[in-house]
Amino acid sequence: MTPDSTRLSQQSDPSVSSPPDPLPAANLHPASGLRSDAGLDARTPLAWPDLLYLGLFYLGSGIILTLMVSLIAMFAFHISLTDLRESVGTQASVLIVSQGLLSGATMAFLYVLIRGRTSAPFWGTVGWHDFKNAAPRAAVIARYVTGGFALALVVGILGRYVGGTSPLPVEQMFRSRQSVILLMALGILVAPLVEETIFRGCIYPVIAGKFGIAVGVVATGTLFGLAHAQQLGGAWGQISLLIIVGITLTYIRARAGTVAASYFVHLGYNSILFAGFYIATGGLRHLPGS
Repeated sequence: MTPDSTRLSQQSDPSVSSPPDPLPAANLHPASGLRSDAGLDARTPLAWPDLLYLGLFYLGSGIILTLMVSLIAMFAFHISLTDLRESVGTQASVLIVSQGLLSGATMAFLYVLIRGRTSAPFWGTVGWHDFKNAAPRAAVIARYVTGGFALALVVGILGRYVGGTSPLPVEQMFRSRQSVILLMALGILVAPLVEETIFRGCIYPVIAGKFGIAVGVVATGTLFGLAHAQQLGGAWGQISLLIIVGITLTYIRARAGTVAASYFVHLGYNSILFAGFYIATGGLRHLPGS
């Protein structure tokens, strides 16, 4: 029996009492499939100052953690200052490890922030709800992951027409086997979870609650693309593609009513990109620039 049928049976039987739903379901817009109001998303306990706190924490902690990882590399692993300055592989590894630690620290900060605003369960508060689709959960997940594969394919094709000729800063991380393995672990195991929680679980509902779903989708997607601008060295063609990816992910999250939907699309997107790179380089035996 589905949750909806259970609620209906309880309403039809006066002897069965159920507590009122504190978060009423939102309506769907018949044309777009998006909910006609912010619904669950508008009930987020976060506000604009909280997003500012989160941003400041992320920037400040990023600088501190990168410095700490560099010092640990020098004194614990005896990596010279010259290698830290000149070795592309060493620099990439330090940055990736720092980013992984920063992701964990940011999630911890967000947890403390949420706990200070509400006693509701953390994951539900940041948009991680169960799928409302009647299909088996495995089938729903497979559909979203496959959607991520398709999105990566489309972006890859478009990237051939908007990509520049100069190398991007992020490409430096693909020149050593060690940094590629670390980047794969970060990009598949960490980034989709953390980025979807922050952008689609925290930033999106605050914007949508104030300006509406459509603005929330576009604004959050744009912020997502701009957040990767440094990695792309200001290559606006590539940044524009990531903005499109961000808008698509946010639209999926808004339509499905759960961050889990955009997470699995994001997971599929990143996974197929790294899988393609792994195959193209012969199992990382023939890396660019090596």
